[in-house]
Amino acid sequence: MTARATAPYGSWPSPISAADVARARLRLSYPTIHGDQVWWQETRPEGGGRTTIVRSGVELVPAPWNARTRVHEYGGRSYLPLPDGDLIFANYDDQRLYRVAEGQSPIPVTPEPAERAGLRYADFTLSPDGRHVWCVQESHAAGAVRRSIVAIPVDGTATQDPGAVRELVSGADFYAFPTPSPEGGHLAWVQWSHPRMPWDGTELRVAVFNTAGVLERPRTVKGGLSESALVPTWLSESRLYVVSDWPGWWNLYEVGLLGDSPQALYPAEEEFAGALWQLGGRPYAVLDDGRVAVLHGQGDQRLGLYDPETAELTDFDLPYTDWKLQLSAEGTTIVGIAGAPDLPWSVVAVSADTGEAKVLRGELESTPDSAYLPLPRAQELEGPFGRPVHAFVYPPSNPAAQAPEGELPPYIVFVHGGPTGHSTSVLDLEIAYFTSRGLGVIDVNYGGSTGYGRSYRERLRRQWGIVDVDDTIAAAEALIQSGTADPGRLAIRGGSAGGWTTLCAITQSTLFKAGTSYYGISDPENWLKETHDFESTYLYGLIGPMPGFQRAYQERSPIARASDTACPVLLLQGLDDPIVSPPQSERFADAVARKDIPYAYLTFEGESHGFRRAETVKACLEAELAFYGQTLGFDPKNVPALDLRVGRRPAQQATPSAAQAPQARPGGAQTAGAQAGGGQAGAQGARPQGAGGQGAGAQPGGGAAPGGGAQAPTGPKA
Repeated sequence: MTARATAPYGSWPSPISAADVARARLRLSYPTIHGDQVWWQETRPEGGGRTTIVRSGVELVPAPWNARTRVHEYGGRSYLPLPDGDLIFANYDDQRLYRVAEGQSPIPVTPEPAERAGLRYADFTLSPDGRHVWCVQESHAAGAVRRSIVAIPVDGTATQDPGAVRELVSGADFYAFPTPSPEGGHLAWVQWSHPRMPWDGTELRVAVFNTAGVLERPRTVKGGLSESALVPTWLSESRLYVVSDWPGWWNLYEVGLLGDSPQALYPAEEEFAGALWQLGGRPYAVLDDGRVAVLHGQGDQRLGLYDPETAELTDFDLPYTDWKLQLSAEGTTIVGIAGAPDLPWSVVAVSADTGEAKVLRGELESTPDSAYLPLPRAQELEGPFGRPVHAFVYPPSNPAAQAPEGELPPYIVFVHGGPTGHSTSVLDLEIAYFTSRGLGVIDVNYGGSTGYGRSYRERLRRQWGIVDVDDTIAAAEALIQSGTADPGRLAIRGGSAGGWTTLCAITQSTLFKAGTSYYGISDPENWLKETHDFESTYLYGLIGPMPGFQRAYQERSPIARASDTACPVLLLQGLDDPIVSPPQSERFADAVARKDIPYAYLTFEGESHGFRRAETVKACLEAELAFYGQTLGFDPKNVPALDLRVGRRPAQQATPSAAQAPQARPGGAQTAGAQAGGGQAGAQGARPQGAGGQGAGAQPGGGAAPGGGAQAPTGPKA
């Protein structure tokens, strides 16, 4: 047995490199089963973040096609299998829908819009007669955004006759889940309008098709201003399942069209759904025999089988601790995406009869030695006023190294994006990159996070920049009080909304010695003017409606408090980010430069809200590790030093391509590929989650996903 080397925390040698983490950025999403075939989306970092569609291991969308929708900028499921084996998908570059057969070139089925990418489509379903795709259409024209539910011929006639695209429903600001009844007599859908977000309040609407195929007599059957109703599924022409958070938790209900009261199927203080950042995912699926595969739990989700005949819910005995809210079923086979602390996210097929599971595709081809992977410890901490704060604690983990006796480790506080999102316990090599080097991590699900009921989620209402900061600080202080972390070596990092919380924390508290913001919001008042339509009134609920709450925006703004920044700061920003635009980072960099506060500002050309490119992920992680070494007092191995600037303001300059790779200009932002401190601090490209939303498109949850779109969390925990 090899003796463990003694070395300071942070300087341990690790087999997990930044390049390994970048390669692990393969993302699987939105599985669909039909017959004996399973489809899913696959986003590949080595292809510049391109998304393709795979059917049972066979790639159907060849390069350079990119199957990503930009609806809401966060996108979602970008494809629909057809009964003949063909595929309909949304192409990222022009946002048109295309039809493709295996081995063939895609052909368009939607008209070319007047503005490039001006017509976008998502949340697809096939009409009962199989002749049309029914979906959400998002129109961008002359600076205005409009959405509707439309019917698109699958035979491509709309490419020559735009009038063949028929509008079915319009009038609201947002739509989701167009769902035809079994015999085609009704259409159900979910809608909401500004200033609400879909987790605030939505309506489940149902209308009847008349003999001319026009919808009439629409009415609301569930939901309202303060009730979030999601995911309708028809049982018959007159009855549906729907998820509603009316009791304070997203639970599953059966509703009828004949005036009877909604019935809760399995009332529980658990979530059976989540925040609707992206379109097209369904957290439950009805099997052919009437049983219902459901995802449920607090925080992480478990897969269970609900029997409506006995009203019993039985969980499968599987090694997975969490599932993405994306299920599909046919016959008695259930497909979803699951993972665990020692298992990467994987497309998994489960037999409802035997309970056996089969992995169809994993996000990692192989995992590091398990001794290098930290096992999360779920904790409920006490926050201000006795409020519970949920978190996962990851201690340093390395079988080949140990710290000198008496040394306490530095810890990094991870802050997820959204803010209406949450962190999970599933294996994340980004966390292992730090913990295997001797840095601990605490991943905080602060008040406002999903997974713990509506009241926990609404703790952030008009308190953003207060509750999230207080809870994050409380989590860090709990590490100190328990003797787990070195109180003089705490860092904080987050992306998008998590970047906001990071910047708020380091301008309101002296607890942290380093702060890293990935495309974080620094100026909420200007962000309202700069961001995209989906989140354009999000802050009305998080801070307050404008102009009445202007003072609150100014008081909480990190920009306004930049002179109080208590520690060095690292800012990482994609230059094509439509959700948190580069001026948000530029202005903060300029403000700290004026106050002689050490900082580094790295920009990435071609990256959006959530970094997709492997070279970007590698550059960011190496810069981040170097930053912590310089600020927390350790010598990281095999990463170049980072040039922390003092007093030199970032120049307003275009970021060159990586191929040019010039030196960073004195006083200017360091661009991807630029040399910093004698080493390469960046590489071309950087990564989506909303004001932070976590997919195709921008990353949602504070997490937006990706370039004109944000992606599902790829980058710091969104």
